[in-house]
Amino acid sequence: MSRPTAAFFDLDKTIIAKSSTLAFSKEFQAGGLINRRAMLRSTYAQFVYLVGGADHDQMEKMRQFMSTLCAGWDVATVREIVADTLHNIVDPIVYDEAVSLIEEHQLAGRDVVIVSTSGSEVVEPIGQLLGADRVVATRMEIVDGKYSGEIEYYAYAEEKARAIEELARVADYDLANSYAYSDSVTDVHMLETVGHPYAVNPDKDLRRIATERGWPILLFDKPVELRSRVTMPPARPTLAALAVGGAVVGSVLWSNARKRRFDA
Repeated sequence: MSRPTAAFFDLDKTIIAKSSTLAFSKEFQAGGLINRRAMLRSTYAQFVYLVGGADHDQMEKMRQFMSTLCAGWDVATVREIVADTLHNIVDPIVYDEAVSLIEEHQLAGRDVVIVSTSGSEVVEPIGQLLGADRVVATRMEIVDGKYSGEIEYYAYAEEKARAIEELARVADYDLANSYAYSDSVTDVHMLETVGHPYAVNPDKDLRRIATERGWPILLFDKPVELRSRVTMPPARPTLAALAVGGAVVGSVLWSNARKRRFDA
């Protein structure tokens, strides 16, 4: 019998047209989590991200900014804000082409896995909307119901590749016949793990690498309201399953990383 296969998707600028975390800046401000100055910094960071892409230096600045920003936030409040505003924020910025691609992989019997550097509080609900089977995302450390400002698990660069390889071990995925999609040069390691890598809206460095290696390049430019493409699911335990799946993978990877003294 043939082994199962999967399609691994980066999220920001691959499935949706913005940074998923920064997209909620206005809602976090309205909920009293950030002030006007932080709101302006988030808007600027979003602009830089959209125009200039996200190389390693830019992602490190983003990581420092977000971890410092959310220190002291009440976790329940963040999750409530995301749940209440998810449709309004995410629906209009999902790429139509990405939704079609996800549907094609699902019809072909492949698992759909979102692998994102953005926080799990944002990525997991988006994964639920898209019908993803699994989600791997960054997790912030939580102490007494609040974010400490430290990162517990950082799903970035080589760590994304390790996450995919660990999922393949757990789920017996045939990576040689699996697919991966991303826009950023920081995800080259992720793309290299599968037999069918695709560059989506690539930054200049990823475009160069994709051209050199003969990887297909896809251009997505049609943001669409998700509700116009798919039937919004009723409340169901998908999110819990996603969270458990992400936690299992994250815990294994984090344990291994600590043994290797990997700084996540």
